[in-house]
Amino acid sequence: MTISPSLFKFLKDLKKNNNRDWFNTNKSRYEIHQSSMKEFVAALQTEMEKQDLIEKAKLYRIYRDVRFSKNKQPYKHNFGGYLRRATAQRRGGYYFHIEPNNTIVAGGFWRPNGPDLKRIREEIAANATEIRNIIRQPTFQSTFGSLQGEEVKTAPRGYTTDHPAIDLLRKKQFVISRSFTDKEVLQDSFFKETVFTFLQMRPFFDYMSDVLTTDANGLPVV
Repeated sequence: MTISPSLFKFLKDLKKNNNRDWFNTNKSRYEIHQSSMKEFVAALQTEMEKQDLIEKAKLYRIYRDVRFSKNKQPYKHNFGGYLRRATAQRRGGYYFHIEPNNTIVAGGFWRPNGPDLKRIREEIAANATEIRNIIRQPTFQSTFGSLQGEEVKTAPRGYTTDHPAIDLLRKKQFVISRSFTDKEVLQDSFFKETVFTFLQMRPFFDYMSDVLTTDANGLPVV
């Protein structure tokens, strides 16, 4: 699976002409690239199913929901998609975003709900050694750099700013991502690198899955 330079050309043109008239005139171009990206998602699913249980694979719509947004541009100027892991025992999801000068392959927990966030913080507060060992691994650091995501400014409720794990407890999101240059995206190796990146998320996902499927005493809750 190779990303065509013409896909980037289409996305650049769309960014400059983000209106319905232009899009309708160029819809055949969009449909060609939409089809190729659906093949890309299907190929990712096939490869990842050799290593994980995948419940769903999806290519996101290019149409933006502008109802509650100040940005009224009708179209995204990227292609994105995700693979969702199967069963309640496996948490986390795989994501990709292909855009000129802004391509990432990512995963994690973008918006954990209240109970999940509480449970994650509870586990980290009790013992942060395991998650620190995961994010300090050389392969993790060379692939993702660090654990990312939005944070509270000081400390979440119930925790003090001098807690030894406050750097992790501040997080509202737990995200890992890898950026790619346009040159890297257009190389034949990009598909394999995407799969490789997804697979490097597994120790992090396995840790989070264990946390989110047990209570503070380690007893199963699902």
